[in-house]
Amino acid sequence: MRIGLTGGIAAGKSTVAARLSELGALLIDYDALAHDVVRPGGVALPRIEVEFGSAVLNADGTLNRSWMADHVFGKDAQPDARARLDAIEHPLIYAEASLAEQLHPEARIIVHDVPLLAEVIDTIPFSFDHIITVEAPVCLRLERMTEERGMSLEQAEARIRHQSSEEERRAIADIVIDSVQPMARMMDQVNEVYQGFLAELDGAAA
Repeated sequence: MRIGLTGGIAAGKSTVAARLSELGALLIDYDALAHDVVRPGGVALPRIEVEFGSAVLNADGTLNRSWMADHVFGKDAQPDARARLDAIEHPLIYAEASLAEQLHPEARIIVHDVPLLAEVIDTIPFSFDHIITVEAPVCLRLERMTEERGMSLEQAEARIRHQSSEEERRAIADIVIDSVQPMARMMDQVNEVYQGFLAELDGAAA
C-alpha cells in the first residue's frame, strides 16, 4: 500500500512521518532526496549552476541555500524561477523514490513524504491508496518557523505563500490530522490510521 503524506510547512508533518516509520512503514522522505540530489557530486547541482549561474554555489562548492531561497521564494524572485528549479530536481527525486521502493520489496506500507504533493499530484509518477495531510493554523506555523527555524517573518510568509493552500491539500487528501490537538491524542490518531491500513491490507489478502 502506497500512502502520500503532505502538509503545510511547520504543520507537524515530520512528527507524523516519524511515527509512521516507528510503526513499521517504509518512509521515503522527499526533502532528504532533494538534499541528496543537490549535494556536491549530485546530479542536480551542475545543472542548477548552468540554469541560475555561479552565485548558486558557496566557495566550497555546496549549494548556497539562502541565495536559492531568496531567488526562488523571495519577493524579488523571477516568476518562473520555481518552475525552472523543479524541472531539474523533480525527475531526479522521483527516480530516487522509485529506487527506494524497489530496494524494499518486503514493505507492506510505503509512505511518500511529499511536502508539495498538492502541487505535483497530476505529474508525480506514483498513485496513492490514501493521502494524509497534516494541518495547523498559519499563525502557529509562522510562530514555529520564526522561533524554531530561525526564519524572519518575511521568509516564513514567503515559504507559505509559495506552497499550496490548506484547502488545496484537503482536496486531495482522504485523511486529515490536526496537529494542534495534544501530542498524545495526535499519536493515537496516527496509530489508529496505521492500524486501519494494516486491516485494509489483511482484508484484501483474505
